[in-house]
Amino acid sequence: MALKLKPLFSVPSSALPFISRRPTSAIHRRLPSTASAAKMAASGTVKDSSPGTKVIDSHLHVWASPEEAAEKYPYFPGQEPTLPGHVDFLLQCMEEAVVDGALIVQPINHKFDHSLVTSVLSKYPTKFVGCCLANPADDGTGITELERLVLKDGYSAVRFNPYLWPNNQKMTNEVGKALFAKAGELGVPVGFMCMKGLNLHISEIEQLCTEFPSTVVLLDHVAFCKPPLNNEESRTFASLLNLSGFPQVYVKFSALFRVSRMPFPYQDLSDTLAKVVSSFGASRVMWGSDFPFVVPECGYKGAKEAVALIAEQASLSSADLDWIMGGTILKLFPGRWQ
Repeated sequence: MALKLKPLFSVPSSALPFISRRPTSAIHRRLPSTASAAKMAASGTVKDSSPGTKVIDSHLHVWASPEEAAEKYPYFPGQEPTLPGHVDFLLQCMEEAVVDGALIVQPINHKFDHSLVTSVLSKYPTKFVGCCLANPADDGTGITELERLVLKDGYSAVRFNPYLWPNNQKMTNEVGKALFAKAGELGVPVGFMCMKGLNLHISEIEQLCTEFPSTVVLLDHVAFCKPPLNNEESRTFASLLNLSGFPQVYVKFSALFRVSRMPFPYQDLSDTLAKVVSSFGASRVMWGSDFPFVVPECGYKGAKEAVALIAEQASLSSADLDWIMGGTILKLFPGRWQ
């Protein structure tokens, strides 16, 4: 069914159309385990014929309210948040936008203390899936910690923040390789946060993907590639597209306010999305809001609505949009949002 949306510039942001993709019937089928599904995704053998109908946010954060922080879940010193990000606020935003579930990424505000996010995952097991934060400490304790978070606390993905590696070491050091290999062994995807530029980390990502092809990779926020304005930026964006040659690599079309050079609805990202989908296929691209940072930018609901407008401008099909809004992440984490 073709999307019938008004032209971009005639629609005020407060009245943008909203697309609901709730399922009309329940389909019961036997689902593979997380580990086996991850291996299938990494090898590119997962079939792309049945996109999901639920809307799933692939990237957001929650942290304690000030009251929760004072009582039980303290913030990491120096990382006190300036925005509300407690789970009740998130649930309110998701209900308003009709978003069915989300992948919660451990926030830097609590750093390696996962107790707050773990409590949310435990309370809402059919609503949220967790992505823990890799601890690349030199002593290797982060490897044991990753195993515990996955096997005991139920986390289903892990984030590599290259700026947490000690002494400016690379993610391809001994500990980084061990963490990346362990993620593949556990069947959990690795998300890369290249906030300072993909060009700084592309060689590390390529090396890890080459040496450990069974580990699934998620590139946060289009790998922070803004629409290129010069040759250097064009080369960096080309290197992102070239990562499509690794079948285990997926792209989060997330935090659009971070990668666009324009205000909402971020229409300069239509060419970016079109090229990413052309290279990776829509079934390897997924939407994410970056809540709560997106709230003061365009609102949570606006974060969802922008994707439909950009997809229309990029001439994507409704099936492509289904993959991006939920089908891809449902494929990667089968059975997690029932």
